[in-house]
Amino acid sequence: MVGLAMLSFCYALLMRSLQMTRWHEEAELVEVEDPVPGPGQVVVKVGGAGACHSDLHMMHGSGDNVPFSLPFTLGHENAGWVHTVGSGVTGLELGQPVAVYGAWGCGTCPRCSDGTENYCEDMPGLGAGPGLGMDGGMADYLLVPAARHLLPLPEGLTPAQAAPLVDAGLTPYHAVHRSLAKLGATSTAVVIGVGGLGHLAVQILKATSAAQVIAVDTRAQALELARSSGADLAITAGDAAAGEIRAATGGRGADVVLDFVGLDSTLALAASCARMLGDVTVVGVGGGTLPFSFLRPAYEVSVQSVYWGTRPELADVLALAARGLLRAETTTYPLDQALDAYRSLADGKIVGRAVIVPALVA
Repeated sequence: MVGLAMLSFCYALLMRSLQMTRWHEEAELVEVEDPVPGPGQVVVKVGGAGACHSDLHMMHGSGDNVPFSLPFTLGHENAGWVHTVGSGVTGLELGQPVAVYGAWGCGTCPRCSDGTENYCEDMPGLGAGPGLGMDGGMADYLLVPAARHLLPLPEGLTPAQAAPLVDAGLTPYHAVHRSLAKLGATSTAVVIGVGGLGHLAVQILKATSAAQVIAVDTRAQALELARSSGADLAITAGDAAAGEIRAATGGRGADVVLDFVGLDSTLALAASCARMLGDVTVVGVGGGTLPFSFLRPAYEVSVQSVYWGTRPELADVLALAARGLLRAETTTYPLDQALDAYRSLADGKIVGRAVIVPALVA
């Protein structure tokens, strides 16, 4: 029996995996056993995995308040092809291209039942998902615990194109979608921070609303990306930015402000340029705070944070991309160079989104 066990171990198939093994340190590229699907589960061959600033927070920030156990594989923006399926899985074909919805809730609470697993009531707060406490897609293969998390890719959309849309497209879509009633033809939306999510927010606003879109960033390259993404006006962040926004809106301010940075300075800008009865939505996890008083923000401004989006909204995002209305600006890296991607992201050298494609050869 011992000999058979050793023989089985020797012939176990191994794959590459970029894992968080220690807080405050870079992830490590290691070899682990290929995942095997259980009942209702699916293994996806990864065709693309997006690198996100939130991963940098886990690598370089404090792990004290993160409710995850180590180790786990990074990568919460994932798409690929159905590789193997467990018993009971129907409706999927081997080799089928799919996107992986990343907010993995309990599946049975009222929120999960209507597709809003990002706000699962049995897993409050950050929850869990691929690359967020559970093994993600920075690997050759990804084990998906339930087939409901997979959405077939529309015709003409590759996994490498779709992967960043799972978060960098879905999160701004959710933020915009909840404020659509305030985004008419005479309205203005402001996007603060034109990075991986912000440049997609500009495109989503242009594709789904008639509002004027103003983009704000400190970097000339990001402002150029905003213009090429459809922004009507691009403003350099600084002391004069709020005044420029008000001037562009006839002194009224913006109906919707989306902050994709979340620092004290960007939150202050959001509060300064928001119109009465407007929305300020905090998407960035910069750790800033927004002072609140009777006079600021303006009267009846609603302030909210958002986390990811719903599964039906991801279907909308993929449909917009398939129609050519939404495209992530990407730089691709092979899995062996994933840490180089994160270093470039930390240094502000990535325009748009970095996508790890395991099949690429360095």
